[in-house]
Amino acid sequence: MPQAPTSDAHDLASMDRRSFLRTGLGGALFLGTASLGAGLSGCATAPAGRLSAVDTRMDASYRFQFLTREDITLFEALLPAIIGPGLSEQPEQRSQAIAATIERIDQGMVQFGAANQKELRQLFDLLNFGLTRVTIARVWSSWANTSTADANAFLERWRTSGIGLFNNGYIALTKISNVAFYGHPAHWHLSGYPGPPAWAMNALPQFKTA
Repeated sequence: MPQAPTSDAHDLASMDRRSFLRTGLGGALFLGTASLGAGLSGCATAPAGRLSAVDTRMDASYRFQFLTREDITLFEALLPAIIGPGLSEQPEQRSQAIAATIERIDQGMVQFGAANQKELRQLFDLLNFGLTRVTIARVWSSWANTSTADANAFLERWRTSGIGLFNNGYIALTKISNVAFYGHPAHWHLSGYPGPPAWAMNALPQFKTA
Protein backbone atom coordinates (compact mmCIF):
# COMPACT_ATOMS: atom_id res chain seq x y z
CA MET A 1 0.00 0.00 0.00
CA PRO A 2 1.38 3.50 -0.86
CA GLN A 3 2.40 5.28 2.30
CA ALA A 4 2.42 8.84 3.61
CA PRO A 5 5.21 11.04 2.19
CA THR A 6 7.83 10.32 4.81
CA SER A 7 10.58 8.74 2.67
CA ASP A 8 13.03 9.72 -0.07
CA ALA A 9 12.53 13.46 -0.22
CA HIS A 10 15.02 13.64 -3.07
CA ASP A 11 12.63 11.86 -5.47
CA LEU A 12 9.97 14.54 -5.04
CA ALA A 13 12.33 17.50 -4.90
CA SER A 14 14.07 16.43 -8.12
CA MET A 15 10.91 16.10 -10.21
CA ASP A 16 11.18 18.35 -13.25
CA ARG A 17 8.52 21.02 -12.81
CA ARG A 18 8.55 21.70 -16.53
CA SER A 19 7.63 18.07 -17.26
CA PHE A 20 5.98 16.46 -14.28
CA LEU A 21 5.72 13.03 -15.90
CA ARG A 22 9.00 13.11 -17.86
CA THR A 23 7.26 11.26 -20.63
CA GLY A 24 9.79 11.57 -23.43
CA LEU A 25 8.66 11.71 -27.06
CA GLY A 26 7.13 8.23 -27.14
CA GLY A 27 5.25 8.72 -23.89
CA ALA A 28 4.03 12.15 -24.94
CA LEU A 29 2.69 10.75 -28.21
CA PHE A 30 1.00 7.87 -26.39
CA LEU A 31 -0.61 10.18 -23.82
CA GLY A 32 -1.72 12.56 -26.55
CA THR A 33 -3.31 9.73 -28.54
CA ALA A 34 -5.09 8.36 -25.46
CA SER A 35 -6.34 11.83 -24.54
CA LEU A 36 -7.64 12.38 -28.07
CA GLY A 37 -9.40 9.02 -27.97
CA ALA A 38 -10.97 9.91 -24.64
CA GLY A 39 -12.27 13.17 -26.05
CA LEU A 40 -13.70 11.50 -29.13
CA SER A 41 -15.38 8.87 -26.97
CA GLY A 42 -17.32 11.51 -25.07
CA CYS A 43 -15.27 11.65 -21.86
CA ALA A 44 -15.78 14.90 -19.98
CA THR A 45 -13.25 17.58 -20.85
CA ALA A 46 -14.70 20.59 -19.01
CA PRO A 47 -14.01 21.32 -15.34
CA ALA A 48 -16.75 20.05 -13.05
CA GLY A 49 -17.70 23.46 -11.70
CA ARG A 50 -19.88 23.45 -8.57
CA LEU A 51 -20.96 19.99 -7.46
CA SER A 52 -22.72 20.83 -4.20
CA ALA A 53 -26.12 20.46 -5.87
CA VAL A 54 -25.44 16.78 -6.61
CA ASP A 55 -22.83 15.99 -3.95
CA THR A 56 -23.50 17.41 -0.51
CA ARG A 57 -19.97 16.51 0.65
CA MET A 58 -18.55 19.29 -1.51
CA ASP A 59 -18.14 22.83 -0.26
CA ALA A 60 -21.15 24.74 -1.56
CA SER A 61 -18.95 27.70 -2.49
CA TYR A 62 -16.25 25.69 -4.28
CA ARG A 63 -16.08 25.59 -8.09
CA PHE A 64 -13.76 23.04 -9.72
CA GLN A 65 -11.50 24.74 -12.24
CA PHE A 66 -9.39 21.81 -13.52
CA LEU A 67 -10.76 18.43 -12.48
CA THR A 68 -13.65 17.00 -14.45
CA ARG A 69 -16.41 14.92 -12.87
CA GLU A 70 -14.64 11.80 -14.14
CA ASP A 71 -11.37 12.96 -12.52
CA ILE A 72 -13.21 13.42 -9.23
CA THR A 73 -14.55 9.86 -9.45
CA LEU A 74 -11.01 8.65 -10.24
CA PHE A 75 -9.58 10.27 -7.10
CA GLU A 76 -12.51 9.05 -5.00
CA ALA A 77 -11.39 5.54 -5.96
CA LEU A 78 -7.64 6.13 -5.55
CA LEU A 79 -7.43 8.21 -2.36
CA PRO A 80 -8.46 5.42 0.04
CA ALA A 81 -5.66 3.27 -1.42
CA ILE A 82 -3.10 6.08 -1.41
CA ILE A 83 -3.89 7.61 1.99
CA GLY A 84 -4.84 4.33 3.64
CA PRO A 85 -5.05 4.48 7.46
CA GLY A 86 -4.74 8.26 7.40
CA LEU A 87 -8.45 8.38 6.56
CA SER A 88 -11.01 8.03 9.31
CA GLU A 89 -13.00 4.80 9.55
CA GLN A 90 -16.08 6.88 10.40
CA PRO A 91 -18.00 7.02 7.07
CA GLU A 92 -19.08 10.66 7.17
CA GLN A 93 -15.69 11.98 8.27
CA ARG A 94 -13.98 9.72 5.72
CA SER A 95 -16.11 10.94 2.81
CA GLN A 96 -15.71 14.57 3.83
CA ALA A 97 -11.92 14.21 4.07
CA ILE A 98 -11.81 12.66 0.60
CA ALA A 99 -13.99 15.41 -0.85
CA ALA A 100 -11.89 18.17 0.75
CA THR A 101 -8.66 16.56 -0.46
CA ILE A 102 -10.00 16.41 -4.03
CA GLU A 103 -10.85 20.11 -3.83
CA ARG A 104 -7.26 20.84 -2.73
CA ILE A 105 -5.95 18.71 -5.60
CA ASP A 106 -8.00 20.84 -7.98
CA GLN A 107 -6.62 24.02 -6.43
CA GLY A 108 -3.10 22.69 -6.90
CA MET A 109 -3.75 21.71 -10.52
CA VAL A 110 -4.89 25.23 -11.34
CA GLN A 111 -1.54 26.59 -10.16
CA PHE A 112 0.62 24.20 -12.19
CA GLY A 113 2.21 25.51 -15.37
CA ALA A 114 0.62 24.84 -18.75
CA ALA A 115 3.02 21.99 -19.62
CA ASN A 116 2.27 20.09 -16.42
CA GLN A 117 -1.46 20.74 -16.75
CA LYS A 118 -1.40 19.29 -20.26
CA GLU A 119 0.46 16.13 -19.18
CA LEU A 120 -1.73 15.59 -16.13
CA ARG A 121 -4.87 16.12 -18.20
CA GLN A 122 -3.63 13.47 -20.62
CA LEU A 123 -2.81 11.10 -17.74
CA PHE A 124 -6.27 11.52 -16.23
CA ASP A 125 -7.87 11.02 -19.66
CA LEU A 126 -5.88 7.80 -20.13
CA LEU A 127 -7.17 6.47 -16.81
CA ASN A 128 -10.75 7.61 -17.42
CA PHE A 129 -11.07 6.33 -21.00
CA GLY A 130 -12.64 2.86 -20.77
CA LEU A 131 -10.39 1.21 -23.38
CA THR A 132 -7.11 2.40 -21.86
CA ARG A 133 -8.37 1.94 -18.29
CA VAL A 134 -8.83 -1.75 -19.06
CA THR A 135 -5.84 -2.38 -21.33
CA ILE A 136 -3.23 -0.10 -19.73
CA ALA A 137 -4.33 0.27 -16.11
CA ARG A 138 -5.91 -3.23 -16.07
CA VAL A 139 -8.84 -1.94 -14.05
CA TRP A 140 -11.87 -3.78 -15.37
CA SER A 141 -14.73 -1.94 -13.67
CA SER A 142 -15.46 1.76 -13.80
CA TRP A 143 -13.65 3.81 -11.16
CA ALA A 144 -16.97 4.39 -9.40
CA ASN A 145 -17.20 0.62 -8.87
CA THR A 146 -13.52 -0.05 -8.15
CA SER A 147 -12.72 -1.44 -4.71
CA THR A 148 -9.85 -0.13 -2.61
CA ALA A 149 -8.11 -3.49 -3.06
CA ASP A 150 -8.31 -3.18 -6.85
CA ALA A 151 -7.14 0.45 -6.74
CA ASN A 152 -4.22 -0.62 -4.57
CA ALA A 153 -3.35 -3.40 -7.04
CA PHE A 154 -3.39 -0.90 -9.92
CA LEU A 155 -1.06 1.47 -8.07
CA GLU A 156 1.32 -1.37 -7.23
CA ARG A 157 1.43 -2.50 -10.87
CA TRP A 158 2.36 0.97 -12.01
CA ARG A 159 4.86 1.42 -9.17
CA THR A 160 6.74 -1.74 -10.11
CA SER A 161 6.26 -1.52 -13.88
CA GLY A 162 9.27 -1.57 -16.19
CA ILE A 163 7.62 1.19 -18.24
CA GLY A 164 8.78 4.64 -17.21
CA LEU A 165 5.50 6.34 -18.11
CA PHE A 166 3.62 4.13 -15.67
CA ASN A 167 6.23 4.64 -12.92
CA ASN A 168 5.99 8.39 -13.33
CA GLY A 169 2.21 8.25 -13.48
CA TYR A 170 2.25 6.43 -10.14
CA ILE A 171 4.59 9.04 -8.66
CA ALA A 172 2.42 11.89 -9.92
CA LEU A 173 -0.81 10.41 -8.55
CA THR A 174 0.61 9.54 -5.13
CA LYS A 175 2.70 12.66 -4.56
CA ILE A 176 -0.13 15.01 -5.53
CA SER A 177 -2.60 13.12 -3.34
CA ASN A 178 -0.28 12.85 -0.34
CA VAL A 179 0.68 16.52 -0.39
CA ALA A 180 -2.98 17.58 -0.77
CA PHE A 181 -3.98 15.39 2.19
CA TYR A 182 -1.05 15.65 4.60
CA GLY A 183 -0.42 19.29 3.75
CA HIS A 184 -3.68 20.27 5.45
CA PRO A 185 -3.19 21.42 9.07
CA ALA A 186 -5.84 18.99 10.33
CA HIS A 187 -3.71 16.08 9.08
CA TRP A 188 -0.22 17.22 10.06
CA HIS A 189 -0.18 15.00 13.14
CA LEU A 190 -0.78 11.89 11.00
CA SER A 191 2.56 12.25 9.26
CA GLY A 192 4.41 12.76 12.54
CA TYR A 193 5.43 16.32 11.73
CA PRO A 194 4.50 19.60 13.45
CA GLY A 195 3.80 20.88 9.95
CA PRO A 196 3.95 19.60 6.36
CA PRO A 197 7.40 18.38 5.24
CA ALA A 198 9.29 21.38 3.90
CA TRP A 199 10.68 19.35 1.00
CA ALA A 200 7.19 18.38 -0.13
CA MET A 201 5.81 21.91 0.01
CA ASN A 202 8.90 23.35 -1.71
CA ALA A 203 8.69 20.76 -4.47
CA LEU A 204 4.95 21.41 -4.98
CA PRO A 205 4.48 25.07 -4.02
CA GLN A 206 1.08 25.04 -5.70
CA PHE A 207 -0.30 23.40 -2.58
CA LYS A 208 0.98 26.00 -0.11
CA THR A 209 -2.18 28.03 -0.57
CA ALA A 210 -4.46 25.15 -1.55
